[in-house]
Amino acid sequence: MLTKRVIPCLDVKDGRVVKGTSFKSLRGSGDPVELARRYYHDGADELIFLDITASQEHRETMASLVERVADVVFIPLTVGGGLNSVEQMRRLLLSGADKVSVNTAAVQEPDLISRAADRFGSQCVVVAIDAKRVPDSSCPRWRVHTYGGSLPTDIDAVGWAATAARLGAGEILLTSMDADGHRGGYDIELTRAVATTVSIPVIASGGAGSPEDLYLALTDGAADAVLAASIFHYNESGIPQTKRYLAERGLPIRP
Repeated sequence: MLTKRVIPCLDVKDGRVVKGTSFKSLRGSGDPVELARRYYHDGADELIFLDITASQEHRETMASLVERVADVVFIPLTVGGGLNSVEQMRRLLLSGADKVSVNTAAVQEPDLISRAADRFGSQCVVVAIDAKRVPDSSCPRWRVHTYGGSLPTDIDAVGWAATAARLGAGEILLTSMDADGHRGGYDIELTRAVATTVSIPVIASGGAGSPEDLYLALTDGAADAVLAASIFHYNESGIPQTKRYLAERGLPIRP
């Protein structure tokens, strides 16, 4: 079994790390460079940096801030937010990112995934999916949202994940908008639906409130990695303690 990954997330707005609930009611959580440094030293397997308002504000991710973060971490760094061209991706990779994450632009222009994969390799291309459950559906369904979760589409999240994988994505970053920030656990049904549909790694995101939630996403949800923010930002469970919890329950975890 491949090693499972524990990944802190830095949602950045106006140069500061923020955290909200279901993508709303954002509050400050600290300086991205200092948090990145702390998570690296605590043993994070990777780090994800998302400029969460870049798409809504129709601008590029802040490359200078990415450079500062990349200077203090020596683990894989994924960066996303407002990317809509291969050239913008290239600039972030040159700024220190190891992978780039695309969401809105990929939905609007799916061929962007293929072009990026051809240029940089699939291992560098992460497709982020912000999914919200369709209420009162006869069977479980989730709808893709774009522009930082503010714009719903008619696209089925599971089907879109399969399309992204076919087009060359190397990884799916899957966020449940319903669970995000509530700390009641990941949407296991959504996570498993995507993870069992695609053959590429899936990072579960949205809802972590305890190490047990991460464990369930990796086991019942069949995720390859788990992303968390609040429990790490507010020291509710540190990365070393969380990784020990997972390892003690038999999961392959990097010490």
